[in-house]
Amino acid sequence: MPALICGSVAYDTIMVFHGRFGTHILPDQIHILNVSFLVPDMRREFGGTAGNIAYNLRLLGGEPMVMATVGDDFGPYRERFDQLGISRKHIREIPGTFVPQAFITTDLDANQITAFHPGAMSSSYVNKVSDASDITIGILAPDSRDGMLQHAEQFHDAKIPFIFDPGQAMPIFNGDELRHFIELADYVAVNDYEARILEDQIGEPVEKLAERVRAFFVTKGAEGSVVYADGQRIAVPSVREDRRVDPTGCGDAYRSGLLYGIERGWSWEKTARLANTMGSIKIEVRGPQGHSPTRDEIAQRYESAFDESLWD
Repeated sequence: MPALICGSVAYDTIMVFHGRFGTHILPDQIHILNVSFLVPDMRREFGGTAGNIAYNLRLLGGEPMVMATVGDDFGPYRERFDQLGISRKHIREIPGTFVPQAFITTDLDANQITAFHPGAMSSSYVNKVSDASDITIGILAPDSRDGMLQHAEQFHDAKIPFIFDPGQAMPIFNGDELRHFIELADYVAVNDYEARILEDQIGEPVEKLAERVRAFFVTKGAEGSVVYADGQRIAVPSVREDRRVDPTGCGDAYRSGLLYGIERGWSWEKTARLANTMGSIKIEVRGPQGHSPTRDEIAQRYESAFDESLWD
């Protein structure tokens, strides 16, 4: 059955400056900043929270259904979705706008200067969860403020269990709003830094917040992840990667594993193990969608790490 993925579909333009920003940005002249960087290396990646989650869920053999708003330059991404067999039924094109996109410039010290254009994402509220049928699970990933507020209510009203994934959208909500999202959701997925922000904003520890949902997932990078569920704290070890190339999109890969396992009624531990596996596969390649393992290769990575069969 389809999983409804509400979030962004975006392009990431990544450029590399073969120098150091600090050499050209003078602290005592910051009030009249006017700099230009030559960036010989540039690449454009398919990205966005919904696009990345859907891509990874498709690798697992799941049935992602993306709900997002895009602009006039959607063409290349449209072709990609069609090639991957990912439904575009609930992707709405907004005339006169651009697909959301990030422009990221990195220097030799891995410092980054990023500009983000939300484009058509600002209109994500025009999509309605009720327009999708036969949905068994959903995820509310970072999107426009109005879109996230409305889609959370719509998921809840339709009695569709969903994961609340605030991510980089967290700063646009206050503590009361974040608490309300958790009250509406069935699951929460955050990294350890975001978990601390939730605690500070809402004024309750993660253990207390987890009592409001079926399961609360916290990723901890190389330390794996932790699941708070049924009054328990379940620590799940990370999956060793062959190389660490690019963490961009690892969180989205992790969430695809959550969707897959939850939909199939797996245990919390097995679900988080698969999610960790997807993150370890992603980190080995450049870009959020640069990996393309087969289902057998995913299973081999999982079974090597945990000494149990994935699909049985």
